[in-house]
Amino acid sequence: MPEGKKTVALALGSGGARGYTHIGVIQALEERGYNIVSISGCSMGAIVGGFYAAGKLEQYRDWVCSLGYLDILRLVDFSLLSSGAIKLEKVYDALTEMLGDCQIEDLSIPYTSVATDIRHKKEIWFQRGSLVDAMRASAAIPTILSPVVTDDMMLVDGAVLNPLPITPCVSAHANFIMAVDINADVPVPENLLQSITETEKNKSAWLDNVIDKASDWLGRKNNGESREEAGMNLGKLEMLSRMFEVMQSSLSRFKTAGYPPDLMIRIPSECCEMYEFYRAEEMIRMGYQIANDALDAFEHGHSSLYGERMNY
Repeated sequence: MPEGKKTVALALGSGGARGYTHIGVIQALEERGYNIVSISGCSMGAIVGGFYAAGKLEQYRDWVCSLGYLDILRLVDFSLLSSGAIKLEKVYDALTEMLGDCQIEDLSIPYTSVATDIRHKKEIWFQRGSLVDAMRASAAIPTILSPVVTDDMMLVDGAVLNPLPITPCVSAHANFIMAVDINADVPVPENLLQSITETEKNKSAWLDNVIDKASDWLGRKNNGESREEAGMNLGKLEMLSRMFEVMQSSLSRFKTAGYPPDLMIRIPSECCEMYEFYRAEEMIRMGYQIANDALDAFEHGHSSLYGERMNY
């Protein structure tokens, strides 16, 4: 592929902790000489895309890779668990510390964060204003994370209407539009299966710690049966997150049928649960490997298991 013909408008999809794979995808694109000239994202895609556009993706990567099980627990506020919503104030405080008062219009490349206004039942594109506020609105998973309320809007996760925002990429007039679907029905690469299996063994212990922390708070409220109540509420949240994943997958297929990208990079939905944010390093490595596989095929004019050429 000749130089000067490798500009990319990149769309990054939603999918919770699997969104860390976006970091690996961006790394692969840059190493292969692609110039990302526009970026749009939903939920975790909006967060990773925002840090990239702000020139601070490496700092964000270092931070998330430093987070272990206990660090994630310390960042989560379970004070609203009994009502079915969780606060992430400490997370957004950390993002603000890294980004400062960054405004979208001051970024080095065009950036779009997609959220959903459930009050007016429409998709909202953030292309101006506070970058952190745009990230926060785009990632507010309904019934799991608190919505962002303004004077006339109630904003929740953009995935409710558009989990893979390709449309904003069209106006960039890049050589290629590439999208990253992190809810794809493809198998985990065999060489990465062992690390996935090992992580599964630790999941139950981590969830026990979550229940312990949540029950401590609930115990202060009702002085009885707090652990059972915490477990029931977390079970409901996990079911809601799985339902949300199914919806995202279906909507992504519908949206890409109308605006097919030149390349769709597919990340296995089974590689990681939405809430496993302690697995950043593993997910980044997976995104990097899968992106290279997809780009190898794309550059030779065909598709692969993890990369589909769609706009011939």
